[in-house]
Amino acid sequence: MALARIFVFTFLFLVLALALLSSAAEGAPRRPQRGSKSRRNSLKAPRRPTRKGLRRPRVKSTRSRPVFKAPLPPPPLFIGSVVDARTYGATPDGQSNRKMWHFRCSNHLFACMQAFNQAWNAACASNGPSKLLIPPGQYYAGEIFFQGPCKNPMTVQFQGTILADPNADQYQENQGIIFENLEGLIVNGGGTYDGQGGVQTWKNGRSGVMPVSIKFQKVRNGAVRDINLVNSKGFHMTITSCTNFLAERLKITAPAESPRTDGIHISRSNGVQVLNSVIGTGDDCISIGDGSTDVKVIGITCGPGHGISIGSLGKLLEQSVKGVYVAHSTLSNTQNGLRIKTFHDSPRIEASGITFEDITMKDVKNPIIINQNYQSNKNQGVIKFLQIYCATYASYVKISDVHFRNVRGTSVSNVAVTLDCSSANPCEGIELADIDLALSPNAPKKFPLSATCSNAKIFSRGKQNPPACR
Repeated sequence: MALARIFVFTFLFLVLALALLSSAAEGAPRRPQRGSKSRRNSLKAPRRPTRKGLRRPRVKSTRSRPVFKAPLPPPPLFIGSVVDARTYGATPDGQSNRKMWHFRCSNHLFACMQAFNQAWNAACASNGPSKLLIPPGQYYAGEIFFQGPCKNPMTVQFQGTILADPNADQYQENQGIIFENLEGLIVNGGGTYDGQGGVQTWKNGRSGVMPVSIKFQKVRNGAVRDINLVNSKGFHMTITSCTNFLAERLKITAPAESPRTDGIHISRSNGVQVLNSVIGTGDDCISIGDGSTDVKVIGITCGPGHGISIGSLGKLLEQSVKGVYVAHSTLSNTQNGLRIKTFHDSPRIEASGITFEDITMKDVKNPIIINQNYQSNKNQGVIKFLQIYCATYASYVKISDVHFRNVRGTSVSNVAVTLDCSSANPCEGIELADIDLALSPNAPKKFPLSATCSNAKIFSRGKQNPPACR
């Protein structure tokens, strides 16, 4: 019995061993037979490199195979960087870009259609403060629109010269450049906007409204510096519905014979400052219109032109003017000096809290003037009749709390101080302090200087040349 068991176990062991040896033999690599092609290739010596160097291994072409490429990410926005208008196709040759340029920050209107439009949109959509650069060179342009709102404050570095289309009929919106609906704006760079106004344009402008060179409208916390404006067809610059706006170191020039070419016109704005600028045009150097409050005009060189004016007020349904300070300025060869002007038959609004201080006059006509019968000289007989027999025809703009202090220099008109106030709403609180005006050697008539007052309640102190009227 024991021998049988030993026999069985021995048999099973041998069977298992044979099975293991068989499986190992099947998995081992076969040795090539003598004389076979594979054996000859395996025994070849490695190929020697040529004199030209080692040959590169041949790589199979993949042109015929479809290659998957991941989509490119969108280009990064301009974060605190400069957007050069030339990158988008603006050509500074003085001839290109003759069509209307629209600079709009909008996803659906004129998107990516024109060079400056694309540049403005890129800068306006930036995630950080951005600058739009208009490089040196001459650009020929029609109407240009820089409109917001933008994501962050904007800077426009205006270094080149823009030549406006001389044809006034091409301006559908009556403006050359408009900056509108922006929060945080700086315009600088020393560039020039040439309105290309001329004798014929200005002749036509006497009977119609001409395009404004640069408009700032609905801009909060803005500034324009070191810009030159030349020969506008209409007003050179308007600041309308703006808050906390600074204009400084501007140079604005046009011939004395160019009508309605005011240098800077301010209206319906609060906290506007105009500083250290040189302005000479054919109309008011600076005019402050209705709805203006907390306005400062300091360090202005004015002339030629019509002086520094508040108004005209009362022509339409308008708002009051309050808080105007004009100081440390010089007026030369202007038709008026410091002026407040209102229309007759006006709405009931006010002009108050106004100070003119430390002003130098050089050969100025009408150095100090309040005129509440503005433009009535065109029909003096009719106006006089209406004023006498129709009380409602008078001006209802209430002028009060007005101060003329330390005004000195020369006058070319014999009446140096004119206070012609409304018969229906007399002026009140008019101060004349330290007025020292002399007749200019260039005056056409050699009569002593005088002052004239009508419907004005005044008080005077200090030097009075000419003697203050009562």
